[in-house]
Amino acid sequence: MPTDTSKSPMTLGTESISRLLIQYSVPAIIASVVTSLYNIIDSIFIGRGVGAMAISGLAITFPLMNLVIAFCTLIAVGGATISSIFMGQKDISRATDVVNNVLLLCIIQSVVFGGTTLLFLDEILYFFGATPSTIDYAREFMEVILLGTPIAYVFIGLNNLMRATGYPRKAMVSALLSVGVNVIMAPIFIFVLDLGIRGAAMATVIGQSVACVWVLAHFISRRSFIHFNLRNRWFTPSIARRIYAIGMSPFLMSVCACIVVVFINKALLDYGGDAGDLSVGAYGILNRTTMFFVMIVFGVTQGMQPILGFNYGAGNWERVKRTLRIGIWLGMGITTVGWVITELVPDTVSSLFTTDLQLIDIAGHGARIFFLFYPVIGCQIVIQNYFQSVGKPKISIFLSLTRQLLFLIPFLIILPKQFGIDGVWASIAASDLIAFVFAIVTLWWQMKKHNQAISTP
Repeated sequence: MPTDTSKSPMTLGTESISRLLIQYSVPAIIASVVTSLYNIIDSIFIGRGVGAMAISGLAITFPLMNLVIAFCTLIAVGGATISSIFMGQKDISRATDVVNNVLLLCIIQSVVFGGTTLLFLDEILYFFGATPSTIDYAREFMEVILLGTPIAYVFIGLNNLMRATGYPRKAMVSALLSVGVNVIMAPIFIFVLDLGIRGAAMATVIGQSVACVWVLAHFISRRSFIHFNLRNRWFTPSIARRIYAIGMSPFLMSVCACIVVVFINKALLDYGGDAGDLSVGAYGILNRTTMFFVMIVFGVTQGMQPILGFNYGAGNWERVKRTLRIGIWLGMGITTVGWVITELVPDTVSSLFTTDLQLIDIAGHGARIFFLFYPVIGCQIVIQNYFQSVGKPKISIFLSLTRQLLFLIPFLIILPKQFGIDGVWASIAASDLIAFVFAIVTLWWQMKKHNQAISTP
């Protein structure tokens, strides 16, 4: 059966690695860039259409948004990885079981998580650093987002499977649909209908709804290489366990990001003085900026995932190593570009989001420290996702913990006491550097171990 490239996904084991990376990564990168640009544009709409304090309120929602994504990627990434491995083993029936299982798990998990969070929303937001000045903005935004979690989960979960089962271009179109509708609707809701930050959230859910219909239509169609099949299993405990085991790495990475943002927000409020709320807003600007380049790297790793998973499942070790090498250089190149831009013109970047001069000054100053070791992040992310893609979730989890929790939290406790708010920005930079070193050492050790295993008669 043809894919969107008119080729069977079985070519993952035979075609040139460079050509496959272009075929799979470019659509994923385009989708990631568009999604990141939307996040930036949405923040610009909110900052200029609602106000500087709304940017701070939006920044307060980042930890909760990370949790929303975390519970979704727990299923989406695990399902995509397992489906690729099954296809590498030429087990199409079990790959179909995975698609069925992912849909059911996404629906159940979204209802449980979204409903529970809505019940305790104010308490959660205050815990994440909301103040009387920012709570209304944060609440209005998250109420709408949480009501739309079933749509978001089905869209994201199945879109990852679409890419993993040989349809990278259609997966790109899904993201373009979501973002395109969102960008059109957001300014209408914010500036024309005067719905404020709630309007931005409504635009997000509407965009995801359109994309969700597109993705469901793909998996309903029997023309798709892998599609829903009523005769296949819709819940298989062994598949569910593998999905959660492999998805645990990105899940913990998102949970760690949530925890870290809480610590960062509280440190900024404590050491930012009278400008504490604006300092949180400055972090929101820097976070949006860093995620733009990180999302491009994620686009590369999403393109690598089916290639790595298929060839690892098929035992093509040389193709696995070549894919990893190319991915590392691409990842570092992308984050190096981000480092150059943020170090040279930090105030220009900040001024895109707001006209508030004090907020621009805080964000511009913080950027020079925040992004100090940014080039090495690309390498660390690619290595972490490599272990996830070849079914070694424990190592991937360890690497995600090093950057976002094990090193950063101690730095956030120690450095701000010595250097004030500059210590908060320096904590992020220092943890990036040490996590990179750990990733390189771990990769070297695992490669050596694997080579010894395959050379032993």
